[in-house]
Amino acid sequence: MNLQRILRPAAVLLLAGTGLGAALPTTPQALALAFPGAEWTRKEHWLTEPQAQQVQALAGTAPAGLWQVSYEARGGGQLLGVAYLDTHRVRTLPETVLVVISAAGRIQRVEVLAFREPQEYLAKEAWVRQFDGKPLDAQLSLKGAIRPLSGSTLTAHALTDAARRMLALHQVLHGAAK
Repeated sequence: MNLQRILRPAAVLLLAGTGLGAALPTTPQALALAFPGAEWTRKEHWLTEPQAQQVQALAGTAPAGLWQVSYEARGGGQLLGVAYLDTHRVRTLPETVLVVISAAGRIQRVEVLAFREPQEYLAKEAWVRQFDGKPLDAQLSLKGAIRPLSGSTLTAHALTDAARRMLALHQVLHGAAK
């Protein structure tokens, strides 16, 4: 097992913090936005190499590491959705996003939690909302249903890749949507 592949996401999460100069939500705030009033349970997952390869095959991009964090939302005794943290590099610096996936296996919400690149490259809320309701399919791409982000191509690619990666991770961990 590659130790660097395991520890790199943890180190990036520790360094990510909040965006400089931006009013970005904290993880608890972002979770509350996704499913108000839900009870959240934090879970840690250690992917096997075959699971990581499956995520890469489904998403078209490899997971940042084998250690993954998720939050399960429950209400009325039922699973409402699962949120995943994804930390990745945009240009030269990290970004952390929370991708919330509904019980139906579609993106419920994407929230940027930390962004270290210059603020002019941070995607606007309206642009990020276009991920809402999207499943993992060929249309979840900048050549499909996701509009390019003028002046912030690397940000657009990074967020689209994160959305695909987290939907693929969800399928691997929880099975395909019914």
